[in-house]
Amino acid sequence: MRAKRSIEDLLGRIQGVRDRLKDYNLAPDHVKRDTRLYAMREAAELIGRSDQTIRDAEAEGKLPTPEIGRNGKRIGYTLAQINAARDVLGTRLRRGADEEPVVIGCQSFKGGSGKTTTAVHLTQYLARQGLRVLLVDCDPQASATAIFGYVPEADLSPDETLLPFLEGDRADLAYAVRPTYFDGVFLVPSNLHLYRSEYTLAAGTAKLDRLKDGIDTIAVNFDVVVIDPPPSLGMISLNALYASNALIIPMSLGLLDFYSTVSFIQMLNETLDVIERRVGTVRSKFVKVLMTRVNEVKPVHVQLADHLQASFGTYLMKARMHDSAAVDNAGVMMRTVYELEKTAANRKTLLRAMMLFDLVNAEILTLVRSTWPSHHKALRAQGLM
Repeated sequence: MRAKRSIEDLLGRIQGVRDRLKDYNLAPDHVKRDTRLYAMREAAELIGRSDQTIRDAEAEGKLPTPEIGRNGKRIGYTLAQINAARDVLGTRLRRGADEEPVVIGCQSFKGGSGKTTTAVHLTQYLARQGLRVLLVDCDPQASATAIFGYVPEADLSPDETLLPFLEGDRADLAYAVRPTYFDGVFLVPSNLHLYRSEYTLAAGTAKLDRLKDGIDTIAVNFDVVVIDPPPSLGMISLNALYASNALIIPMSLGLLDFYSTVSFIQMLNETLDVIERRVGTVRSKFVKVLMTRVNEVKPVHVQLADHLQASFGTYLMKARMHDSAAVDNAGVMMRTVYELEKTAANRKTLLRAMMLFDLVNAEILTLVRSTWPSHHKALRAQGLM
């Protein structure tokens, strides 16, 4: 049998599984929604005001009262309702009008490092804090795009991705930005066709600043931009590196993964020399290494983590992304841990996973806010600066 025939048959079978998974993971109308509801106490904490202040605002008509259940109690608040309350009560996080958006690249050239997991959870966490966040999916594998409810090759044409801009057919990136079901999160999606831009960008004089130019055309609408590049150092990743003004490097905790990270950072160092010779100095608000897939049950993980913390100094984030069944369960359903329901069966595991992700993302949020002078007073009051 010809290899071509076998591959065609395999592709047809795989696409069938993909379509069934989409039916399983999405609502009956094939639209993904954020169904998470926040209890009054949790909503009040996110809004930054007391339960009574929120109830008073509802009684005075300043805020709509959420749906009431049969027991006479509020069923819960959506994230959109929480953000609306933040706007009314003046507690929503924002960068100052004269302050620069933070563009965070989550970069690693090793698959399985937790790059996309980091990018997507960070995006949703920042949006839960009230920030306006854009996720730019630069990876032709398009895992981040899939998590936000799209089957990349089936639901999206190449013209809806970065491809037209990177190939010079568009003057700005506004055409590619789309709202998502997750309030405060916007997406520039990807699909497999984006890989074509690797050749376009490399043809003739390499365009290392093309993505930065595009993000500059839309960044004013956001507080934070998160870039999820391919796990490589090709032309797309080099563009993502130059477009970023902050860098998170996920590193799976294992000896081979450590060596891979060393190689990646060495290549970054050499690559930055090339970029700076061609397009100018690359400036960064912060560079941090994030340990991922940490398993505290394994003594070797604990020992290696402690050794790296001592050796990397302030470049290593204090918080660590741990291995968790909740992350695996969420991944099967193309969701994040922030989207899972707190059922009795997984409640303890899920709450622990959320707590650990919150620690990682809160540390990054502090780094972000530290770049905005208008937030310094509040950070000092909280003992974070």
